[in-house]
Amino acid sequence: MTRTLLLSSAAVLALTTGALAADLPTTKGPPVYAPPPPPAFTWSGVYVGGQLGYQWGQSRSSYIFDETNPSNTLPISGFAHNDSGIVGGGHIGFNYQVSQFVFGIEGDVDGSSYRGSATNAFLATEVESTRIPIEGSVRGRIGFAFDRVLIYGTGGVEFASVRSGFDPIAFPAFNTSATNGRVGWTVGGGIEYAIDNNWSIRAEYRYADLGRVNYAITGLPAPFNTLGFSKRITENIATAGFSYRFDMFAPPAPVVAKY
Repeated sequence: MTRTLLLSSAAVLALTTGALAADLPTTKGPPVYAPPPPPAFTWSGVYVGGQLGYQWGQSRSSYIFDETNPSNTLPISGFAHNDSGIVGGGHIGFNYQVSQFVFGIEGDVDGSSYRGSATNAFLATEVESTRIPIEGSVRGRIGFAFDRVLIYGTGGVEFASVRSGFDPIAFPAFNTSATNGRVGWTVGGGIEYAIDNNWSIRAEYRYADLGRVNYAITGLPAPFNTLGFSKRITENIATAGFSYRFDMFAPPAPVVAKY
């Protein structure tokens, strides 16, 4: 009897102690959930931006040509000149990153104050000039990424509108101006740094060769009315710019379970 009473008392005491402990206030706060980490950085995506810089080059007028017989040429000297100007515009492109390699394509359009002229040292009254008010390019890009730093090479097709002029001051009837659309090639490289997941800044240099520009000299009497100038145009283009990359191709954030 006594043993039964003791066991019953112990059971009641245990139940009472558990109930009281459940009613005690807790010092534990609400569960804390860490925010998911940001998406891993990638150069992949569509981007747009702008650039501004300086360009310099040469117009080398090496001969007068005959439109009816291009092989019939007359070498000349004294009309080569250095050209230069400010250049600026916009670009659009797409990158795709595989491991540390970045592959892409980019197009740009620029307005320019690029121009230059030369006076023939012998005749002293004949001026030949070059001006390129607008140009652009479509290029491939390949680069190697060190996280947010991208070093790349680029090359492709260069387009330009070339305005040429021949002004023999002593013979104004022969004053000539012509506009030629030119297609050439360009190659270069640059470095780009991503400030954050969207904005980046860059510095780039390219060399461009627009080939030969031929234009006729107006006002010449027959049989000289088929004569014209031929000159080769090359450029150096150095720019700094910025780009904004859209997030549509960004990798998703890692999934974090909540308990």
